[in-house]
Amino acid sequence: MQVNILEAKNRLSELVKCAQAGEEVVIANRGKPVMRLVPIEQDDDCQAAPNSGAGLFTWLVSRKPTKAQRDHTQIERDIEDARAAWD
Repeated sequence: MQVNILEAKNRLSELVKCAQAGEEVVIANRGKPVMRLVPIEQDDDCQAAPNSGAGLFTWLVSRKPTKAQRDHTQIERDIEDARAAWD
C-alpha cells in the first residue's frame, strides 16, 4: 500500500498495524516513494523499551560523544574572554 504524507499522518496507528502484520507500507511525498514502514526484528538492538532506563542507557552507550574539541586551558581562556566582554 502507498499513502501520501498527510494520509500517513492521519492514519499512522493503522499503518503501523498493517506493517506489523507484514503488509508493505510505503509513504510518498508528492507521489514519489520516500520511506517504507517495516517492523523491527526481535534480534535488533532496540529490544529495550526506548523510554526505559535500560533503553536510554543502551542508546547512550551506542552513541558515545566525540572527544571534547577544546582542552581545559582553552575553555578557561574562553570563559575569561566572555567575562571580560561584559565589562
